[in-house]
Amino acid sequence: MALSLRKIRLRLVWLLIIPFLWFARPTPVSLLLGSGLSVLGLFIRAWAAGFIRKDQQLATSGPYGHTRNPLYLGSFLLGLGVTLAGAQWLFVVAFLVFFFGVYGATIRSEAELLDGLFGEQYRDYAANVPLLLPRVTPYRAPEPWVSVGAFSVERYAGNKEYEALLGTVAAFGFLWIRMYIG
Repeated sequence: MALSLRKIRLRLVWLLIIPFLWFARPTPVSLLLGSGLSVLGLFIRAWAAGFIRKDQQLATSGPYGHTRNPLYLGSFLLGLGVTLAGAQWLFVVAFLVFFFGVYGATIRSEAELLDGLFGEQYRDYAANVPLLLPRVTPYRAPEPWVSVGAFSVERYAGNKEYEALLGTVAAFGFLWIRMYIG
């Protein structure tokens, strides 16, 4: 049975999380810097999760009007924030290698899937919206293509984005305790 990229990604994360939490040496400054980046990442992920209808409709509005991969941009900021909070540079480097290695393959695979599902509409979108780093002005889909209109709390909940929030709160709670009991 072949593992999906998503399952591989989640299993590899655990290989990094356990040693990271063991060796982390957070400081007040690292926690402040890391939590700021992580909150920004959580916000971007939550915003994106409220717009996306996976494999049903091409999302081109909201955060998807600025970057094709706002969930991954949010994940990047979230993960970078957590690893910076741990104040161990080796783990920051490990996170960067992990992210660009694993998520790079995931992004390419998803682009092929979206091209197959949405064809010309996706190709126009991809030609006008950056892969990861956001553009300043939002993309506007040409007629007759329409995107998901507005943020939906139901979509946010249906995409289980609250799990990222809970995991982040747990990680920072552990790091905060670790700072005091070393």
